[in-house]
Amino acid sequence: MFLIAAVGLMALFLIVERLLTLQRLTVDKTSVSENLFGMLLRGDLKQAIAFCDSRPTPLTNTLKAGLIQVLNRRPDEEVQVAMDASVLRESPRLEGWTSFLAIFGNLGVLVGLLGTIMGLIVSFSGVAEADAATKAAMLSRGISAALNCTAFGLLVAIISIVAYGFFQIRIGRAINDMLESSMSLMNIVVANRDKMRD
Repeated sequence: MFLIAAVGLMALFLIVERLLTLQRLTVDKTSVSENLFGMLLRGDLKQAIAFCDSRPTPLTNTLKAGLIQVLNRRPDEEVQVAMDASVLRESPRLEGWTSFLAIFGNLGVLVGLLGTIMGLIVSFSGVAEADAATKAAMLSRGISAALNCTAFGLLVAIISIVAYGFFQIRIGRAINDMLESSMSLMNIVVANRDKMRD
């Protein structure tokens, strides 16, 4: 049970850490796009870059990487490559240690089963030496205690795996937002290159 509790505490710590980190690293894509793309349509590149600097998140960092290339008068291919490289650089920040939640889920089940098996072994070995009157009571108490390990392990596993799925969805959505916004930025730059000024 102590091992399962340790796994559960690590999973809980990771869940809280990921919630706080993702809340800090994600912004509303629609709001960023409306503000940033409005500046680009007016041709104000430096204001757009300053806007990205004021909200340093993976999404704004990706868009800023492209805007810097536009400011330096680089060709469209280099603008897109800069944003693609930024997506690759920022994705690990979003993912963090999330994959460990799946590991903690598996560990919770396995340690719970190990505790159950060990508890049953201890129960049956203790019953073998007891008198006939107390065997049934001892056996039922031992099995009950052993099955508590399985239940606790499954509880830790369920919480860890549900949290893992939740975070995978949020991380995937944030990465899709970066890719979609970078394509939208590229389209605006290509269509309005003549309006862009330093």
